Amino acid sequence: MSKKRLLITAALLIAAGLFSINSTVSAQAKPQTAPPCLQCHKPDEKVLRGALGNVSMKAETIQVQTGAAVWLVKFDDNTKLTGAEKLNKIPREKEIAISFTEKDGGLYAASVSVKPPAKIRDEQFINAGELAKLVAAGPEQGNFTLVDSRPAPKFNEGFIPGAINIYDAQFDKNIAKLPKEKDELLIFYCAGPT
Repeated sequence: MSKKRLLITAALLIAAGLFSINSTVSAQAKPQTAPPCLQCHKPDEKVLRGALGNVSMKAETIQVQTGAAVWLVKFDDNTKLTGAEKLNKIPREKEIAISFTEKDGGLYAASVSVKPPAKIRDEQFINAGELAKLVAAGPEQGNFTLVDSRPAPKFNEGFIPGAINIYDAQFDKNIAKLPKEKDELLIFYCAGPT
C-alpha cells in the first residue's frame, strides 16, 4: 500500500471514529425529561417524560418530545395505558410519561401514563366574562396581574392584552416579575387544562 493511500485510509478511519464517538456522546446527552416535568418529577433513566408527538398504530410507535429531543418508542398489546382509553386518542402535546425497556437497540414501552387535568377548586376559576371586564378596566384599576404561562413562542403568537409572560418551566427564575403587593389578584392562563 502506498504512503498516500495509507494516509487517506488512516484519515478516514480517524474521521469515522470521531463521528462515532460524537454520535454516542450526543445520544447519551439527549434529555429524557422535558423542563416543565422537572418541576414535579426527578429524572429516571428508564422513564421518558414530555409532550406527545405522534402515535402510529400501524408502526406501533409513539413519539415523545422531551424539550430539544424527540424519542421514538415501540409499543405493543402488552403496553399498559393509564389516563386514556387508547393511545391514538391522546391529544398531541399532552404530557405523558413512558416507562421503557431497551431491547435490540430500541426502546419498548412497558407503560404509558397520561397526565390528568389539574384539580383546581371552582372558586379559584375566573370565567371569560369576568376576565374581559378586568382587562377592559386595566391592571391598575382592576388591581390584578395577568400571567401567560405558555412558552415564549406561543406568547409571541398572541396573548390577552396586558398579560406578562412567565413560562411555567421557568417560573422560579422570573418570580421578580410578579407584584410585590400580596393583595393583588393574580390570574394565570395557559394553553388548557393540564
